[in-house]
Amino acid sequence: MRYTPIDPQLFITNRERLKKLLLKNSLAVINANDILPTNADGIMALRQNSDLFYLTGIEQEETILLLFPDADDEKHREVLFLREPSEHLATWEGHKLTREEARRISGVQTVLWLSEFSTRLHRLMCECEHVYLNTNEHKRAVVEVETRDARFIKDCQARYPLHDYQRLARLMHRLRIVKSDWEIERIKQAGAITGRGFRRVLRFVKPGVNETEVEAEFAHEFIRRRGGFAYLPIIASGANACVLHYVQNDQVCRKGGLLLLDVAASYANYNADMTRTIPVNGRFTRRQKQVYNAVLRVFRQCVLGLMPGKLHKEWQKEAEQTIEKELVNLGLLTLRQIRRQDPDKPALKKYFMHGIGHPVGLDVHDVGFMTEPIQPGWVMTVEPGIYIREEALAVRLENDVLVTGKGPLDLMSGIPIEVEEIEDLMNR
Repeated sequence: MRYTPIDPQLFITNRERLKKLLLKNSLAVINANDILPTNADGIMALRQNSDLFYLTGIEQEETILLLFPDADDEKHREVLFLREPSEHLATWEGHKLTREEARRISGVQTVLWLSEFSTRLHRLMCECEHVYLNTNEHKRAVVEVETRDARFIKDCQARYPLHDYQRLARLMHRLRIVKSDWEIERIKQAGAITGRGFRRVLRFVKPGVNETEVEAEFAHEFIRRRGGFAYLPIIASGANACVLHYVQNDQVCRKGGLLLLDVAASYANYNADMTRTIPVNGRFTRRQKQVYNAVLRVFRQCVLGLMPGKLHKEWQKEAEQTIEKELVNLGLLTLRQIRRQDPDKPALKKYFMHGIGHPVGLDVHDVGFMTEPIQPGWVMTVEPGIYIREEALAVRLENDVLVTGKGPLDLMSGIPIEVEEIEDLMNR
């Protein structure tokens, strides 16, 4: 692994928290993600199932975790199944975890080879009453490729149709939304790497460079610091910045234009999420500065509004009301347009059409219940923007913010965001 080894107590604690939420006499099963194919005999790199990593720290393919807190045999209360190493695998794929290594990483004491899984599962299914199976229940997920968990659900329910089946995702969402101190430190570390990349790019950007070259500068800084991209980077110059999920990243950055950078690092599987908007030639024009400072004021207000007990939809509404006022001041909307607007199609949506923020953690758009009040321990992005297609101009700003009982804590406060600071760093 590239990152510093993790104390297994983190995963032991996570499993104990999950066990407390399970019904009595329950078995929970969590599968690794598949290694996905490309074409011919090509494959993608493994991106481990976030729930499995959260509970074990294991990043190897085909891994399975069984949790059965009420099992009669103490050795069956936590069982980890792995691919068995062989000389063939060592030659073609490299090192696979030994049982002792898996114990050391996860804190799970009973580690068996996959060849024993079916027999052990049958024994435990005959003993348990409730079965928790895992699915990806994120509201924005588009699930077209059948996962390893999905295949297991079909097989398990076909073989054991009379058990009481439960949704594990509901419990994992409740656990993962509240971040431990260790998790917060990893998100901060990902943010610090992101900040290093951003400062490097401020020194690099000038008229004539390509968006691809800017992406490469981030890659250099992220990888050398043992991180990686948290998501496909958005390097959007000029009118490209008005496309919310622009990832082509192959156009020339031109003098007089803005460059929107929605780029962040991951570290130890925990992600940051950051957006900055900078002037290609190192100086904002008067109009660009007007729009930029309007978005910055909204950003500041939305950070202050991120308080425990508030509903996400209330926070979103506050953000939209603040942006609406800024749009009027910028001459983009009139009070008459606002008074006469269709309530289902607010006029501001022409210039701000997305959410103000989302949870971030093991997944960039992390899991959690956004219909419940915001709580201390949540880490949320704050990302207002104003997109003016007719001017080929867009500004978005985004940081990751920790919710606490004493007020919000900006985990990226050290990354330049003020106009003067950005201009100064670009012109040194």
